[in-house]
Amino acid sequence: MPRPADTPDSVPPKTVLVTGGCGFIGSALVRLLIHHTPHRVVNLDALTYAGSPSNVEDVASDRRYAFVEGDVTDERMLDATFGTYGPDAVVHLAAETHVDRSIDGPAAFVRTNVLGTFELLEAARRHLRTRTPFERQAFRFVHVSTDEVFGSLGATGRFGRDTPYDPRSPYSASKAGSDHLARAAHHTFGLPVIVTNCSNNYGPYQFPEKLVPHTVLRALHGLELPVYGDGRNVRDWLHVDDHARGLTLALERGSPGSTYLFGADQERTTLDVVEAICGVLDEVRPAAAPHARLIAFVEDRPGHDFRYAIDADGARRELGWNRRTTFDEGIRETVAWYLEHLEWCERRAGARHGLERLGTLGT
Repeated sequence: MPRPADTPDSVPPKTVLVTGGCGFIGSALVRLLIHHTPHRVVNLDALTYAGSPSNVEDVASDRRYAFVEGDVTDERMLDATFGTYGPDAVVHLAAETHVDRSIDGPAAFVRTNVLGTFELLEAARRHLRTRTPFERQAFRFVHVSTDEVFGSLGATGRFGRDTPYDPRSPYSASKAGSDHLARAAHHTFGLPVIVTNCSNNYGPYQFPEKLVPHTVLRALHGLELPVYGDGRNVRDWLHVDDHARGLTLALERGSPGSTYLFGADQERTTLDVVEAICGVLDEVRPAAAPHARLIAFVEDRPGHDFRYAIDADGARRELGWNRRTTFDEGIRETVAWYLEHLEWCERRAGARHGLERLGTLGT
């Protein structure tokens, strides 16, 4: 299968350990690596609520794919995995990610995002002690983070790689902590770490508690579509496949110690996104139109950041990366995917369609 146009044509095959490879972004990366590169993939995932083997079932039988069920906080399991598969690279995506869940249950975020990252970095360091100098030089540890670590923007400006950290939620604080640990491992111990930060991702296989699939499913049930506050909070919307290509380029072309930011330059308010979804549904399910009549403004999330935007010039210049998918194209294709995979959606969503915060625990 041909490689994406912006990835190198001749890349030595690596064995890549992808943590969280059954999750939303992780599974997109796993599918890309198997379908479009010569690399071998070891998918390490704890299979929590947000990860499912069904997300990677189309590559599961490939001879270059292996799966390990395990938690990144498990030191023995990590050492055994490194020893068995001898990875040449790590792409670390395993994390608790939903802001609302972090408000209701922050301890899990500290455990997985901070302690889990620490244990994985330590396991990589122990692994490299057993490798040749050439193998150590070629090794890469790509730590995947978020734009939320930078805090909140006003009406203008964009986050850059020199933007000071200012996390505002338990989720973003835990990711900030993991970023600092990753960079410290590079500067103190020489571990060849690359850090990436991305804007809001959307696309197929996203767990239904997130805005886009949550809105699609509720609209199909004729339920109110909850929008926080006045709906004017702004995010930059990046298609998950564009992000996965960026991570592949960071793995193959990135310089240790560097940071790469991936954003789509496609800012939309929450209300814009919900209305765009409603517009697509009006076209494909006209009998229930207008779906926008279901929009309901609800109490805002505590500490809700106003605006995020990313300056991705460094990734474009140094990695040759560019986002390919426009928001209008991507949201249309994404809604179509969920409509074609309603069984997957309902199985993953369960019976949760309430108006409480999307990540409220125990519902």
